[in-house]
Amino acid sequence: MNRKRALWVAGAAAAVGAAVAAGKVVAKRERRGPDAEAGERYDELPPEEIAPVLSEDGTLLHVRAAGDPSKPALVFAHGFSVDMTTWHYQWKELSKDYRVVLFDHRGHGRSGEAAGGDHTLQAMGRDMKAVMDAAVPAGRPVVVLGHSMGGMAILGLAETHPELFGERVAGAVFADTAAAELVRGAAGAIGTRLVTLAPTLGRRFGERLGRADKLRNRATKSDLAFLIARLSNFGPHASPSMVEYIVNLSLRSPVEVWTEGIAALIEMDLRHAIGHVRCPALVIVGDLDRLTPPASAIAIKDHLPDGRLVVLEDAGHMAPMERHDQFNEVLRGFLSDVFETARTRS
Repeated sequence: MNRKRALWVAGAAAAVGAAVAAGKVVAKRERRGPDAEAGERYDELPPEEIAPVLSEDGTLLHVRAAGDPSKPALVFAHGFSVDMTTWHYQWKELSKDYRVVLFDHRGHGRSGEAAGGDHTLQAMGRDMKAVMDAAVPAGRPVVVLGHSMGGMAILGLAETHPELFGERVAGAVFADTAAAELVRGAAGAIGTRLVTLAPTLGRRFGERLGRADKLRNRATKSDLAFLIARLSNFGPHASPSMVEYIVNLSLRSPVEVWTEGIAALIEMDLRHAIGHVRCPALVIVGDLDRLTPPASAIAIKDHLPDGRLVVLEDAGHMAPMERHDQFNEVLRGFLSDVFETARTRS
């Protein structure tokens, strides 16, 4: 190594070291901040376990439910690398008046590995149909709710089973999600440039992540992981214990989620499926969402046959958790309208 290159490497190493050190200081300060949600039992599961549900391709899905089975039904789909418990504030509150059904996506949480390694959004959409078929009596209207990747799974369902929307699916909620160009939305101009470089970017990126799995595990255990999650997923007043919980959930996700799952998300383009959502639809986004920003929400809303948009102030990507009171208030108004319309039609 020549002297010039050695100096460059040393300088880069010093810069990285300084950044890590600074990140640890900031993370420790953030962890000691006000925590209105301290002691909240995020890992509490809905009380009823539905008999194991097999998806169309044989993937085993873990499904749970709460609330009166005779009430209108809600089916919740969570985001990438987490599990159903991120809907904690919704199922606890809404099960008082609705039948709520939650499941872990394939490869996530308590569900089984994806059959054939299929982590596509279309496969997740078919999983959602299997959950509805198993947990909600035939003929009963359902509202499907998806956060982040869960919203993309709803579009996967709309692509594979468009006939359900406006019939069995009476309403849809898209929270902090996108239909396409995920890299562009999350990373701005850098993401745009990467997308133009190679159509197979997602697959290549996934393979690299597989080789870097050990590094990922070490990184996510650090204070830096807390800081990254805090900055990328939350607004300025997020509960430290909530951030910590999300970090720990992501840490437990198997490597396949971080390889094949990310590949499927980056390669996703489901804009054509938005028009199949022929039912009332609500799009909710945090104004500070850096992963699926308001522009992505607006793009979905503008192509929905019957869509409305709500932007929550001071909320990041985890709006259903971070701004749960406001989120649930908006949700209740929408659900009341949807099921009243369904009753009128019947």
